[in-house]
Amino acid sequence: MILNKLMSLIMAVTMAVSAAGCSSEKAVGENKPSLTAAEVAKNMGLGLNLGNTMEAYNASNCEKITYEWIPVQGSNTPTDYETCWGAVKTTQAAVDGIKAAGFNTVRIPVFWGNMMKNDGKWDIDPAYLGRVKEIVDYCMNDGLYAVVNIHHFDEFIIRRHTVDECEVIFDHLWTQIAEYFKDYPDTLVFEGYNEYLGGNQFNDKGELRELLKPEAYEMTNRLNQAFVSAVRKTGGRNGERVLIVSGYWTNIDNTTADAFKMPEDTVPDRLMVSVHYVDNMMYWTNQIGGSDWKAYIDDQCSKLTRAFTDKGIPVFLGETSAGYPPLNFAGNAELKKSSECLEYVLNKLTDCGFVPVIWDTPENFYSRIDCKIINEENAAVIKRVSEKVNKP
Repeated sequence: MILNKLMSLIMAVTMAVSAAGCSSEKAVGENKPSLTAAEVAKNMGLGLNLGNTMEAYNASNCEKITYEWIPVQGSNTPTDYETCWGAVKTTQAAVDGIKAAGFNTVRIPVFWGNMMKNDGKWDIDPAYLGRVKEIVDYCMNDGLYAVVNIHHFDEFIIRRHTVDECEVIFDHLWTQIAEYFKDYPDTLVFEGYNEYLGGNQFNDKGELRELLKPEAYEMTNRLNQAFVSAVRKTGGRNGERVLIVSGYWTNIDNTTADAFKMPEDTVPDRLMVSVHYVDNMMYWTNQIGGSDWKAYIDDQCSKLTRAFTDKGIPVFLGETSAGYPPLNFAGNAELKKSSECLEYVLNKLTDCGFVPVIWDTPENFYSRIDCKIINEENAAVIKRVSEKVNKP
């Protein structure tokens, strides 16, 4: 009898200790209903990309059909790829600084083909997956939203395979990613792809062929559906996790057209849509800061609002400009400084309820060595806009 009581006591203590030491992934909001896409979008505030980092790969001659597989970089470790485009290894301190600067979201682009065996199985290397997890955990530690996608590797696959084959491959890739992270909280968001849905494919001559519009939209819609279906079937918190589906080339005009279809989902109000660069055309035609630039931004925002926001679908601007070079400004520019244009665009996007995420590469906008925004005027802009967005 005494032995039985002692064993019961030991078991009770063991269970208590185990519960106290459970991972944050399961402890945070375990019994709370998941947030809707609109609620998540509101919480995301401003975002920053960890550009040229986990999506970096050995890209020599990647535009050619002879680029049959991803070349090994260095000793074939996660760090070899993470740093091969000039980035330092990402640290908790760097992510702490992103949080302190006023950002609520970190987008983590990932080239999942790094360290992958060329055996036709498309199995993600556990060490590479583990390194992505470490960076996601840095974000979780700071209460930030982390957005993980398939970046550039989607381009590699799409160029070389039929849409039917792509569906199978992306289903397999997203099943692995989603299964690995399925118990993470709502602050982890998956984004299906980067910019290549509807993109060019190699023909039998090894030439990149531009798809006809109907083909491009069919690819875009089918692969977005493959992404959503793959994540949902893994269960856990993925059953209701907010997902971001990518636009056709992430181009606003293409994505707001009627031919673009949002995927069917097993749960309502859990999808966002991703597009890039609300002023893209004006940037490259050297019209930044002028009245035409402002009018173009208004038009692009209106298209997104009508197509998505008014229908309850939040808009995720997965890449927006970090800076505006003097040579790209209009001759009659009304705004004449890069920081002024940055603030103008961020205010426009957040006033529309969109989630803007600045595209940044190593030591460009934000220093991952000094762990702060490099330019003081830009730092002040982020503080002002983030305070506005984060007001209760």
